[in-house]
Amino acid sequence: MAKGSSKGGGKPIPKIVISLKLSPDQRDELLKTLQARFEKNMDRHKDLEWSRIQAKLQAQPEKLASLNAMEGTGGEPDVVGYDKKTGEYIFYDCSAESPAGRRSICYDGKGQDERVKKGVHPAGNAVDLATAMGVELLNEDQYRELQKLGEFDTKTESWIQTPADIRKLGGGLFCDRRYGHVFVFHNSAPSFYAGRGFRGSLRV
Repeated sequence: MAKGSSKGGGKPIPKIVISLKLSPDQRDELLKTLQARFEKNMDRHKDLEWSRIQAKLQAQPEKLASLNAMEGTGGEPDVVGYDKKTGEYIFYDCSAESPAGRRSICYDGKGQDERVKKGVHPAGNAVDLATAMGVELLNEDQYRELQKLGEFDTKTESWIQTPADIRKLGGGLFCDRRYGHVFVFHNSAPSFYAGRGFRGSLRV
């Protein structure tokens, strides 16, 4: 997999900019998109009703803004579960491949700074982008849960939450699906590739 301008050559990589602004028309269009995806993929959320989910979304405009950021960067968010203890619906990025609008990124800000000091400018980093979007990176357990709902990242990779002890030593974790199996790998946190982004989760 080709590394995105890792040696400073080639065209500069455009920086990923996240916007949480959402007009009334955009809100209505997003709700239509989410409903259509929900109804098309009922196997991901059996026994859940869209009307209840929409009511919660309309009552929490900040959550809709986060979902719009997920959608706008290619994540194709969809409901994957319901937490009975908290009464929250759970959305994951469900795009077949790692969201196209969030690739060529390092794991976190520290890793990105290391690249920039060397004259290399990635498109951003997974941890800060997730924060800007108001979502959380999937952890390993969540990533494996997602893979039970279909086949994802068969050609790409996604950064996942990395334990502090691994990050302290300079590493970052990412996952993909190959040969019918889900794999967890490690890489240096400053690394970035044209085919590696991240998947987020959101509770509503």
